[in-house]
Amino acid sequence: MPLVTVIIPTYNRALLVRRAIRSVLRQTFPDFEVIVVDDGSDDSTPEVLDRFGRSIKWMSQKHSGVSAARNTGIEQANGRLLAFLDSDDEWRAEKLARQVALFKKCRKTSFICHTDEIWKRDGKVVSQKKIHRKQGGSFFERALELCLISPSSVMISRSLLDEVGWFDTELIAAEDYDLWLRITAFHEVDFVPEPLVVKHGGGPDQLSMTTPAIDTYRIRAILKILADPRLTEDYRKAAVKELIRKCKIVYLGCLKKGKIEDAQAYLELAESFHTDDR
Repeated sequence: MPLVTVIIPTYNRALLVRRAIRSVLRQTFPDFEVIVVDDGSDDSTPEVLDRFGRSIKWMSQKHSGVSAARNTGIEQANGRLLAFLDSDDEWRAEKLARQVALFKKCRKTSFICHTDEIWKRDGKVVSQKKIHRKQGGSFFERALELCLISPSSVMISRSLLDEVGWFDTELIAAEDYDLWLRITAFHEVDFVPEPLVVKHGGGPDQLSMTTPAIDTYRIRAILKILADPRLTEDYRKAAVKELIRKCKIVYLGCLKKGKIEDAQAYLELAESFHTDDR
C-alpha cells in the first residue's frame, strides 16, 4: 500500500488537469498513488486522463460538486496520508517529500500539515496580503475570519479526517473553510514554510468567482462548530463574534439587492446570538 494518496477532483478542466497531474508525477517522493475524480465533465477530460495510462487511477461520477468528488477519492484511497490538489493548481517537486518528512519527524497519529504558496492571477505572480499569511500551530480564531488553509497545500492523516468528518456535500462553497474549523478547533496544524504550491487564480469557473455571498456558507459552517459541545468557552465566544460580523455583512448585502426578507433573517440570527452571548 502507498503511504500517500493524492486526490484530484476536476470538472471541465481538460487543459488544466494535465498540468496538475504532471506536477504530481514529478514529485521526488515516490511512495504515492494518484486518484483523479472527474465530476461529470462534458469536455475532453476523460480523453486527457486516459492518456496517463496506469500512472493514475481515475473515475467519473455524476456532477455532484467538489466535496462529493473529494469524498469519492477518499473512499478509494489506500494511503495513510491524503493530499488534495485542485485541478487548476500545481505542486513544486519537493512538496510531498517535505510534508512526509515532517510527518515522520513529529510522529502524530492525528496529522495535518500545509505549506506556503505562490499565488498567480492570469499567469502573473501576485503578492499575498498580510491577512493571508500562512502559519502553523493553533489558529482557530484566525480560521474563523477567512480560509487560511488551501486544499492544494494540505496533507492530512486518514485517521484525523475520519475523526472530524469528511467534506460536507451540502455546502456548495466554503466546504474547505468548514473542514478547517472542525480541525483547528481541536488540533494544531503543522506548517512547512516553503512555497511548494502554485495556486492559479482568475479563472471564470472558480467557486470563489461564481458563488454569490460566500459568507452565507461560512455562517452555516460556524453554526455547525458552535453546535459541538466540546468547543471551549473562549473559542465559542470567538465563533459567536465572527458569526455576528458575517451576518451583518450578509444583511447589508441583502439590503443592497432588495432582498428584505433575507436581510431580516440574518439580522435576527445575529441578534439571537447577541442575546445568547450576554
